[in-house]
Amino acid sequence: MVAASGLTLVDTNVFVIDLRYWRDRNFRANRRLLDRIARDGDGATTLFNLLEVCGILSFNLNALQLRELFFHLPARYGIRIVPTGDAERALPELTAGEVLQAIGKKASLGDALLVATIDKHVPGAARFVSWDADHFRGKLSIPVLTPGEFLRSGRR
Repeated sequence: MVAASGLTLVDTNVFVIDLRYWRDRNFRANRRLLDRIARDGDGATTLFNLLEVCGILSFNLNALQLRELFFHLPARYGIRIVPTGDAERALPELTAGEVLQAIGKKASLGDALLVATIDKHVPGAARFVSWDADHFRGKLSIPVLTPGEFLRSGRR
């Protein structure tokens, strides 16, 4: 388990918009969110999110670029990876029952892996921020916000 008090967990789509979709209508708000999280130093994402970013962008990257993305994304955004960003360690320990419990809340496998990881490894996080907030509301025990909601909250 990770000490998570005050931690803002960031979903995959926030990073993908910043890295690939500069013309997206949400790009500016997305960028403000990432800048605020970096400034405040309280941002994190799960190892599964990091791997998902790598998977989405893998179609346009060679093997070296993919490894660089994996290892440099946390520093680029001033975030930490929970429970670990060590490529040589095992994936976060979850039971099939924990993942199935999240799936039972009407979650896809990818979303269920995130829910189970957050519930087990960072249960004290302050919030989860995603452009797909509706996919996670009612599934996580922490507040779920869109980047716009996060920015309007005035949280510092």
